[in-house]
Amino acid sequence: MSETGFYTFNQAFSVAAQLLYAGLLTAFFQPFVPQDKKRRGLLLVFFVYILFEIVCNRAALPQGSFGLILMVMLLAASRWIGLEKPSVFLLTLLYFNARISSGLMVQSLYFIVERSVPYQLEPPEAVFLRAALLVMLFLLSHASMLAVMLYALQRQMRKQSMTLHRRELCYVSLVPTAGILFGQVISRLLIEFKDGVLFQLYERHPAFLAVIPVLALLFYVGAYLTIAFQQGMAALREEQAALYAEHQQTQAIRARIHEAEQFYTRIRQLKHELRGHLTNIKGLAQSGEYASLGDYIAKMDESMGCFELTLQTGNPVTDVIVNDMRQRSLDLGIRFQADFHYRSPGYDAFDVGIILQNLLQNALEACGKVSEGERFIVLTGKRKGRFFLIEVKNSFVGEVVFGEDGLPVTTKREDAPMHGIGLSNVRREAEKYMGELELKAVQQEFSATVLLQERSSL
Repeated sequence: MSETGFYTFNQAFSVAAQLLYAGLLTAFFQPFVPQDKKRRGLLLVFFVYILFEIVCNRAALPQGSFGLILMVMLLAASRWIGLEKPSVFLLTLLYFNARISSGLMVQSLYFIVERSVPYQLEPPEAVFLRAALLVMLFLLSHASMLAVMLYALQRQMRKQSMTLHRRELCYVSLVPTAGILFGQVISRLLIEFKDGVLFQLYERHPAFLAVIPVLALLFYVGAYLTIAFQQGMAALREEQAALYAEHQQTQAIRARIHEAEQFYTRIRQLKHELRGHLTNIKGLAQSGEYASLGDYIAKMDESMGCFELTLQTGNPVTDVIVNDMRQRSLDLGIRFQADFHYRSPGYDAFDVGIILQNLLQNALEACGKVSEGERFIVLTGKRKGRFFLIEVKNSFVGEVVFGEDGLPVTTKREDAPMHGIGLSNVRREAEKYMGELELKAVQQEFSATVLLQERSSL
């Protein structure tokens, strides 16, 4: 390779390296950018990186400031990328930690290969060719290792979403930040000039040839495990919130059942009092006091008005829940239709009650945002053989966005950990009976269908 050819190679190599690293960063961001902004967001990430390389190269900025400059640029563009600033910050930090860690590991391999390839002073073409091959080897090795490390991080992060508040972000960022600082320090020590003499760290301290790659790998693994631990904590908090919500619902159902028991107790008392009422009515009729008789009957009718369960489902638990939701719906001007029959001993009443409570509560909240006159809730529940089918349909406005778990993404921001878990509870109850939850949103009608399979052990 001639000197001119080597110069051309260096120019092309620089451009190819920039495009390659920009592509790896874009691919790392790809799963986390919202679908509706994916094309624009990913193109923006790619071109921001290219712009960052151009600015840094022309301004001859210190190498240690490269990552900081890119992070600032991406944070400024986070709104157009479609990600929140904490997510952009963490993704960029993890990218540079993986890039520096993989670079240090490949650097040791590069040093060994460089020493093993015979160095020839003549002819010059051989020197240029050797240098070009070694540089290409380093780039390809580094890019390959970096791609694998980024893919592992990406795959782990997609398993469980994390809430990145300030405290969690600081915790997750600690290890990758330390890894980046470690890499910057080592990069400055790898090659030193002193009194016109070139000193290489690995030549002066051969033991570092193994120590530095191991430390770099530990910083990467530490960042990976920190994310996994944080995801585990987030999953645990969600599970605790779900269990707490289920406990609260169970307690509410028990309280309503207690009210129902008192209701039926009052009915039994009324039956015992009916004989006395009939005697009084007979006496008033015989004495011709028809005005008093009318008042007496009116008072009886008023006192008996509270002893009414409009919907009879076949079970006290479901009776209470369905009638309670029906009354709340009517108070809000929501048309409520029910064709629900539950008489099977194959399903625990409390499990069915939790399913009904969550589905009807979600429907009630959705209908609250719909214009009056268009609000409706339709409940059906029927048994077919060993299967029990529960379906709730309701009107809604806006657009339902489903997450990767198949459940709608909650738009509630206040007390976020306690929201969005109602349908998760329904799915968990369905899975107890080897069943499933199916959700659909078609033409402003949302439907939730739960299929339960009777268990013989119950």
